[in-house]
Amino acid sequence: MQNYLLTQLDGGTRVISEPLPSIRSAAIGLWIGTGSRDEDDGHAGVTHFLEHLLFKGSRTYSAQEIAEIFDTFGGELNAATARDYTVVYGRVLDEHVERALDVMTDMVFVPTLADLDSEREVVLEEIAMIEDSPQELVHDLITQAVFGNHPLGRPVLGSADVIASVSRRSVAAYHRARYTAANVAVAAAGSIDHERLLALVERTEEKLREPPARKPAARAPFVAPPGPTLHFQRKDTEQYHVCLGAPGISRSDKRRFTASILDGVLGGSASSRLFQEIREKRGLAYSVYTYSSQYADTGQIGIYVGTREENLRECLEILFEQIASVSTGNVSEEEVTRAKENLKGRIMLSMELTSNRMSRLGKSLITDSELLSLDRILAEIEAVEISGVAELADLLLARDRLSAAAIGPKEDRLLAAVEPVCPGLVAAAAA
Repeated sequence: MQNYLLTQLDGGTRVISEPLPSIRSAAIGLWIGTGSRDEDDGHAGVTHFLEHLLFKGSRTYSAQEIAEIFDTFGGELNAATARDYTVVYGRVLDEHVERALDVMTDMVFVPTLADLDSEREVVLEEIAMIEDSPQELVHDLITQAVFGNHPLGRPVLGSADVIASVSRRSVAAYHRARYTAANVAVAAAGSIDHERLLALVERTEEKLREPPARKPAARAPFVAPPGPTLHFQRKDTEQYHVCLGAPGISRSDKRRFTASILDGVLGGSASSRLFQEIREKRGLAYSVYTYSSQYADTGQIGIYVGTREENLRECLEILFEQIASVSTGNVSEEEVTRAKENLKGRIMLSMELTSNRMSRLGKSLITDSELLSLDRILAEIEAVEISGVAELADLLLARDRLSAAAIGPKEDRLLAAVEPVCPGLVAAAAA
C-alpha cells in the first residue's frame, strides 16, 4: 500500500509527500534534475560549485541569515550533488516548515551567487582534499576507466582548472537553464499536510525571474561504454589502493534486487566472502568491499581493496576466485538468506528516519524511476534466487568486462599482480 501523495503544479513542479501523523518533524528536499553528467568538458564541476553557491545568499536572505534561521530552528540544512541530480534538503519541527521552505526555495530559485571567489577557493580545497585521499581518489579513477570520456566518467567535483576560472556569468547561465520549475521536484515526509505544502510550493513560481519552462531540461542518453582499461596513478603511499569495475545496471532494471543480494554475498557486509577471506581469515587488508551505483540509463559495479605491496597479488587472486565461485552458482542458501535479511533490515531501519523517507520519494521522482511500496520491495528481495545471483555475477563481473584503477608507488608491481588474474587488462594497458 502506497501512502504518499503526488501532485504536479501548473508550472511543472512536482510535489510528493508522505504524511506521518505521529512525527513532530518534517524532512523537506528540493530535488533538481541536473547533475555532473549534464555538464560539458568546459563546465566540469559547475553543478557542484553552484550547489555551494546556493548557501551564499538569496534575493531575500543573506548567507548568515540562512545559517542563523536553521540554527534557531535546531534543524538541519544541507545539499548534495550527484551525477544524476542535485538536492537541497532540510529537517525541522513542523511549526517551522513554512519558513524553512521559503528559505530553501529562495536559495534554489533566486540565489545571488555572491562571494563567488571565496567559495571557489573552498571548492578547490575540497578537490585537493580528495587528491590527498587515495582511498577516495581511486573511485574517481575507476569511474573514468569504466565510462571513458562520457560525462559519467568525470568526478562530480569536476576540474580544478574549470573551477579556478569559471565566471559568475557562466554559473548564472547554467542556473537559468537547469533550475527551472519543471526541472524541480519537492519531496517531504513527516508531520506535513499535502495541501498546505502545495500552497507553499506554488508561491515559489512567483520567485522565478522568467516564465517557467513547462518541460524538464533535456539530457543526452548514455549509449555504450568503452572497452575495459587500466588506469594507474603513482603516489608514495604505504598501500596500493585498487578498484575493479564494470558497467552495471540502471535504477529501473528489474535485476537491481538481485544486484543488491550479489553485493551482500560478495563484499557488501562483514559476513561477506571478500571481507571474511581477505580480512578476517588472512589479514591481508583492513578495507575490502563491493559497491554499486545506479543511474537512469546505466550503472557501475565495483570492488575496492587497499593492501600493502607484498599482499597485492594474493588479494587479487582471492577476488577473482570468489567472483568465479559465485558466477558458477557456488552459493549457499544460507548466504543468500543472510544477504536478504541484511538488506531488508537495513531498508526497514532506514525508514524510521523522515529524511530517508523523503529521499526515497524525491530520488524516485527526479530520476523518473518506479516508486515501489515497502511491501513490494521486501517481496522482490525475497524472490531473488541463487541462479539469478550467479547469472548476474557471471554477466557483470566477467573478466573481459572489468576495468581496473590503482594508486600506489610502482606501476610495474601492480601490473605484475594483475597479469596472472586478468592478462587482458595488462595487454590493453601496454597497447
